[in-house]
Amino acid sequence: MKTTLDLPDELVRQMKLRAVTQGRTLRDLVADFLRQGLGLANPKPAPPISPESGVFINTDGLPVFRCANSAPAGHMSIDQLLQLEQDALTSEDMQRAGLSV
Repeated sequence: MKTTLDLPDELVRQMKLRAVTQGRTLRDLVADFLRQGLGLANPKPAPPISPESGVFINTDGLPVFRCANSAPAGHMSIDQLLQLEQDALTSEDMQRAGLSV
């Protein structure tokens, strides 16, 4: 079943980071959190991050994504990367609102 929740931005960021670092979808992570909160399931241990994923946790606790040298992101400026992220977020918001992208 689909539902829409209005959650604080920082909470959603933290959930997305955890999902990425655990190699899980946000949907599965949130469903597990809800099951745990309702007392329907025991917490699952986080699976280890596969070295092939290209993701590792920095000393600051933040995920770092490694990509191939030929990846387009490797040749983009910070401003271009930030604009790409903003465009993706705007597109997601418009889809959630039922507007054409």
